[in-house]
Amino acid sequence: MPHESRMEAGIEIIPLCDAVGPMGAAIRKPLPEMFCGASFPADAEWVLHFHCYLLLAAGRTILVDTGVGGAGSPAASWAPVPGRLVAELAAAGVRPTDVDAVVITHLHSDHAGGCVEDGAPIFPNARHLIQRAELDWVSEPMREQVVAPLGGRVEAVSGDAEPFPGVRLLHTPGHTPGHQCVAVGDLVLSGDVLHHPVQLGDPTITYVYDEDPAEAVRSRKMILARARVLATAHFAEPFTPLSS
Repeated sequence: MPHESRMEAGIEIIPLCDAVGPMGAAIRKPLPEMFCGASFPADAEWVLHFHCYLLLAAGRTILVDTGVGGAGSPAASWAPVPGRLVAELAAAGVRPTDVDAVVITHLHSDHAGGCVEDGAPIFPNARHLIQRAELDWVSEPMREQVVAPLGGRVEAVSGDAEPFPGVRLLHTPGHTPGHQCVAVGDLVLSGDVLHHPVQLGDPTITYVYDEDPAEAVRSRKMILARARVLATAHFAEPFTPLSS
């Protein structure tokens, strides 16, 4: 657990570093193709950090995203599996059975691959909050290998919501139809609303794997206008202060 936690609006936010590594060859492209409209040095390499976040809020233990998962995860074709999420939680003094709720920003394998292992939920006592639009959209193998084994632990969310005091879900479509961010005060856990620091300076720079690039730009602009601090999924450092 190399990153320090942060207090925001009375809630402790603990970054969990699940994995670090370049995108696998199965989906990797040159950076100018990945981020249309951006310029990069010729030798630039994109090393992704796969961050999840633990929220300790008024006696509740809430996990935001579950990382790349184990060696048999759907992420194994392109991401550095196995992830370290359970070990990171243990370092924070949390067992999988202690988790009360899991918020999934979206159902891509590097954000939800760690929900299930060997066909069984890793967080058996947790409700898993996922946007209904995401559940309607998700396809194989994530539907079969992740969503189905969760069964009744899945709680569908429709649009913005506040499932816990001080923890607000924001429907931010574009990267996927049901992508959601988590707002705690002026801090926003941004999921894949943005992927690379170049999008901070120019939020109109699109990402090749956004389902709806124009919608993604709108969501990105909204989050950047709202947040004072971002807790990002793939930047090297988990917390990014934004200038006012």
